[in-house]
Amino acid sequence: MPPAKKQPSKPAKDAPSAARRAAPRAEEAVSAAIPAQPPLSATQKRYLRGFAHDLKPVILVGQKGVTPALLKELDAALAHHELVKIKLADDDRDARAEAIEQIRAASGADLVQTIGRTACLYRRNPKRAQYTLPK
Repeated sequence: MPPAKKQPSKPAKDAPSAARRAAPRAEEAVSAAIPAQPPLSATQKRYLRGFAHDLKPVILVGQKGVTPALLKELDAALAHHELVKIKLADDDRDARAEAIEQIRAASGADLVQTIGRTACLYRRNPKRAQYTLPK
C-alpha cells in the first residue's frame, strides 16, 4: 500500500501576512511626518468656521469607521486644502465623538467645529498656507 499523501496546510485567514506586519501603520506614518503646531485660539476657530461654512464634505466616514486608507486620504486632503469638512455616518453620538477624536489625533489637525454628523479639521501646510490666521 502506498503512503498517504499529505494535504498542504492552508494558512489561517486570521494570520496577518509578513508584508502587513512589516509595514508601519497608516496612523504612525501620517503623524510622524507632521510638525507640531500650537492649538487654535477661539478667534482663529471663528475665522476658519466662516470659510468652512461653504465647504462640502471631502471625507465620508462609513460603516467601516476609521481605517488606514481613510487616514491616508485625509492626510492628502489636509495637505492640499488645509481646511477639510468630514461627514460621519454613525448614529451614536459617543461613537461619532470618539471617531472624530481618533481622526484628529491621527492626522495632527485641529478641530475647528462639530455640528451633528459633520466635523471640520484644520492643519496648516507649511509650504503653501492658504489661510492667514488672525492672532
